[in-house]
Parts: sequence; structure tokens; C-alpha cells
Amino acid sequence: MAIKVYGYPFSGATQRVLATLAEKELEYELVSIDLGTGQHKSEAFLKLSPFGQVPVLEDGDLTLFESRAITQYLAHTYAAKGTPLITPDPKKMAILSVWTEVEGQRFDPVASKLVYEIVVNPMLGQTTDEAIVAQYEGKLAAVLDVYEARLAQSKYLGGDSFTLADLHHLPVINYLMGSKIKGLFDERPHVSAWCADILGRPSWKKIVAMTKR
Repeated sequence: MAIKVYGYPFSGATQRVLATLAEKELEYELVSIDLGTGQHKSEAFLKLSPFGQVPVLEDGDLTLFESRAITQYLAHTYAAKGTPLITPDPKKMAILSVWTEVEGQRFDPVASKLVYEIVVNPMLGQTTDEAIVAQYEGKLAAVLDVYEARLAQSKYLGGDSFTLADLHHLPVINYLMGSKIKGLFDERPHVSAWCADILGRPSWKKIVAMTKR
């Protein structure tokens, strides 16, 4: 049975999963879930995702929700295919896991808040709260200072090769690069080089192209 993804192409969480599938060179079927009409809150979809959030992955008899759990599953199950996004070395994997946790616990809550205020609110006709933006700019700057120190020692967050620790950042960074927040990344040379590297990956360019059709 083919892999099936229920999601919304403009959703960062959906993009995270699609980028993983692209890196692993896996075929899949994308079932579009219309967030605008509330399809993600329908009874049928809630049976797949009890919190009513995209994406959901089906692979044979396995159904998963939560994008980072899905990417972990794909990286482990299809380890021999495409780009190695994890490592069998337990010490290196521990370091990689630290930085995937940093993304989920430190980077994403702050950066996603900025995406919501600067990108999503204007799309919805809402006013951007500049006080919140200023507050979260400072928080993101502090996180990026840690990233700058890490990336001065290692080409990628998890080590010397591109892994899930880097991939998980792609959707949010991509959205922020089109905003004034780009300056926070640009003024840190190692962070800037890392962003250019991961955003330039052919697999990610395929995902971005999907949102421009």
C-alpha cells in the first residue's frame, strides 16, 4: 500500500513531513485537507487526528499524527532510502536528538509566533501586534545566538551532515525569510550560511514549488 499524507500544503507541519518524504525519495499520495472550510475538524478526520490538526500519515496499517513523530518514523523505517536523516551511532544520535528537541522546545514556539503575527495575520486581514513582534524578536535572537555558537563548530546542527535536526526548521525559516525577521538570521554568519544551505536543497525547493501552483 502506498504512503498517504492527509495535509494542507501551506501548513508548516505538513511541509515538514513532505520534505522528509522528498529527502527519502518515497512515493506518496497527498490528500488535501481544506482548513478554510474546517475539514480538519470533521468527524471523519478526527478519527485520524484526535486534536484536529494536519498532517496525518498512513503507511499500510499504521496511522500517525504529529509531524515530528511522522518524520522520525520515516527516517527510521526507510533508513536505507534517500538521504540518511538519522545515524546508527548512539552518541551521534544522542547529539542529533538534542538539537531536534531544541527545535521543538526552543526555536519553534518563538519563531512560529512570529510567523503567525507577521505572515498569517496579514493574510487573514488581521493587524500585526508590533509589541508581540518586538518581544519575540528578542527571544528568537537569544536562540539564534546559541545556534551561531553551535554552527561555528559544526556544519549542521546535528553534526557534519544534514539530518532531521535541520529539516524540522525548514518551514518556519522559509516563511520568516520573506519578512523583516530575516535580518536576525543574516547578521549571524554561520546561521546565515546554514539557512542558505538547507533552504537550497532540491527536496525543499520541490515543496516550496507546491505552494506556488
